[in-house]
Amino acid sequence: MGRGKIEIKRIENNTNRQVTFCKRRNGLLKKAYELSVLCEAEIALIVFSTRGRVYEYSNNNIKATIDRYKKATAETSNACTTQELNAQFYQQESKKLRQQIQMMQNSNRHLVGEGLSCLNVRELKQLENRLERGISRIRSKKHEMILAETENLQKREILLEQENAFLRSKIAENERLQELSMMPAAGGQEYSAIQQYLARNMLQLNMMEGQGVSSYDPLPPPHHDKKSLELQ
Repeated sequence: MGRGKIEIKRIENNTNRQVTFCKRRNGLLKKAYELSVLCEAEIALIVFSTRGRVYEYSNNNIKATIDRYKKATAETSNACTTQELNAQFYQQESKKLRQQIQMMQNSNRHLVGEGLSCLNVRELKQLENRLERGISRIRSKKHEMILAETENLQKREILLEQENAFLRSKIAENERLQELSMMPAAGGQEYSAIQQYLARNMLQLNMMEGQGVSSYDPLPPPHHDKKSLELQ
């Protein structure tokens, strides 16, 4: 028959307990030695008896092994602490960003008149004032752009009128030279080309004047003393 299983519990008899301690202590020290030799492991073993006597084994300097253990546990603890702090920080930042996104989405919905049931009278008044200020800025910018474009059209109109005046004077000079029979034969072609160019300028001027009236209703059309652009 095999040996019965021994229950692991405190041995009440002092003599038996001391004998068991000696046997198992020696067995533990032997196992530690074998492990260090077979596996080249760095081992430090410390045992205190009930009477306070210390027994130890180390295949290296036991103090150096203990210092190495303290350093390793400290690094592991610091690494875990740093990871936990980083995780907490990113969780908090993520929560803040989600809240900001939600607030911006709610604000955008309110600006288009949605989700207003959750607002009180004071908040609705604030939203109304905000929209009115925004509309005022939009109108101001629109009028500014219209004025700038109208000014550009007026400058273009003046330039075209100046060009037409120059061309009319050129045509009059050519006609006078023809009457005096001083213009060469090619002068007729130059005269015809100038007339065509003048006609195109007049067409552009008329189109610009039409745009100045129809495209910008919010502003009154510019008042000018229009010069006659017809050929003399």
